[in-house]
Amino acid sequence: MVIGIILGAVGFWFVQKKAREHPEAQQRYEQSTAQLRTNAAEVAENMSAALRAKLDTLDLHTDKIKDELARTGKIFRSKTQGASEKVADAASDARAVTEIKAKYAEDSTLSAWKISVGCHQGHVMLFGAVSSPEDIGKAVALALDADGVHDVTSKLEVKPKE
Repeated sequence: MVIGIILGAVGFWFVQKKAREHPEAQQRYEQSTAQLRTNAAEVAENMSAALRAKLDTLDLHTDKIKDELARTGKIFRSKTQGASEKVADAASDARAVTEIKAKYAEDSTLSAWKISVGCHQGHVMLFGAVSSPEDIGKAVALALDADGVHDVTSKLEVKPKE
């Protein structure tokens, strides 16, 4: 471990020395790093805006979710389907479940472990718990976005984090 620390320090010193010897390279590096940060921020904002638009389109606002949960105990949303779409088979159902679970795993507010996903012929059922009504909306929207999904019924419950 000591050798690793020493090698790391020597490597850092060497990179800093070379950067001082080539200020134009250092400047290009700093410019590209700044551009990368800007691009990452733009991508994050675009993704956030796209999700907000999808939630608006699907009418998945907090008040609407709370109202539907109080009235029916579930949330149901459907994709518009073209006449040429085929009936889903077991393999496409499995792919849809895998895609949905992957989307939940990538999202910092949803837990792929706390949300059960079932799919039969493109009809998705969500069970489990989330920490807010907004998370129910996000879970439904992400599920509807998966390939092969026709509609989503959510029986997710709101259970705040302990």
